[in-house]
Amino acid sequence: MTAAQLKEKIIAYSKDIGIDKIGFTSADPFLSLKDRLLEQQRLQYQSGFEENDIEKRTTPKKLVPEAKTIISIALAYPSKMKNPPKSRKGERRGVFCRASWGEDYHRVLKNRLQKLEAYIQELVPEAKCQSMVDTGELADRAVAERAGIGWSGKNCAIITPEFGSYVYLGEMITTVSIPADTPVTEQCGTCNKCVDACPTGALVQGGQLDSNKCIAYLTQTKDFLPKRYRKKLGNRLYGCDTCQQVCPENKGVDSHRHEEFEPDPELVKPKLMPLLELSNKEFKQKYGRLAGSWRGKKPIQRNAVIALGHFKAEESIELLSRLLTNDPRPVIRGTAAWSLGQMNTADTQKLLEQAKQSETDEKVLEEIDDALLPFPLH
Repeated sequence: MTAAQLKEKIIAYSKDIGIDKIGFTSADPFLSLKDRLLEQQRLQYQSGFEENDIEKRTTPKKLVPEAKTIISIALAYPSKMKNPPKSRKGERRGVFCRASWGEDYHRVLKNRLQKLEAYIQELVPEAKCQSMVDTGELADRAVAERAGIGWSGKNCAIITPEFGSYVYLGEMITTVSIPADTPVTEQCGTCNKCVDACPTGALVQGGQLDSNKCIAYLTQTKDFLPKRYRKKLGNRLYGCDTCQQVCPENKGVDSHRHEEFEPDPELVKPKLMPLLELSNKEFKQKYGRLAGSWRGKKPIQRNAVIALGHFKAEESIELLSRLLTNDPRPVIRGTAAWSLGQMNTADTQKLLEQAKQSETDEKVLEEIDDALLPFPLH
């Protein structure tokens, strides 16, 4: 079998197992990416979730010494849900980003890649393969860009001609030699909508992201959220879709190709108050299959507390007061103080004063003092 015939067989099989797009590139080093990552490090723009070793991120042969080819795959996910529940006064809701609407995509893509590995090893028994999704050493976007899946947009997402940027990415390094595809040329042109729309200015310029300012990153942190970002968080519980929603390439794009990615509306647009009453066990049972649950319930609950303050949801005053005085987690107590301060009523001021008498944590006391100011710090 020639390398071209092998490639055709792999492409045909990928369609059979539900891979929406597949591309191939060499296992050569990613030299321009290396320069970019070094610059990211110098500017301290990285989130801390990435692989620290830049050599591993940019040199595939560090991972598989005899590597010849990298196969990139993409699976499309929906941008709209049927019958989304409304967030109403007295019954406020939060929202998970679209990338966390269905079953955790890491599991789904790994399943597809495992099937692809087994098929390649059937055709080429001596083949070695190593797959990864998102949390691996290689940069998914750099691989997808070079493999012709799409171009790297100014919103730092891969934009495909067929599915816009609403795609999950994964890749496989293999020792099999397969002809490479042609990269897709950048097509953002003069459009700057995503950069202009970013709520926190995290898109420093087209294609460069300061992760520490990115709401998608901030929703996953476990500590106190810096005050300057709390109002900008809105009712987001996990992730942020703003830079995708404003992208002209995503206009009218809504792919419902995989049952696993279909959202449960009540799960991904949940009522905020019940979410704050969940135990660890209940949270895992309810949200464990979502990608957005990977950091546990604390960041999600902290974000839910912020959302109640954002809505000035006075129906939540009693619940927030309970969290302020009884929750064992200082981050939740302090954030509850901030939310009560946003409502700034006589009742909330009284509750904050009372909580101050028994609070011992310095950071929480600082949050209470800020919330008690005539005009709470935003």
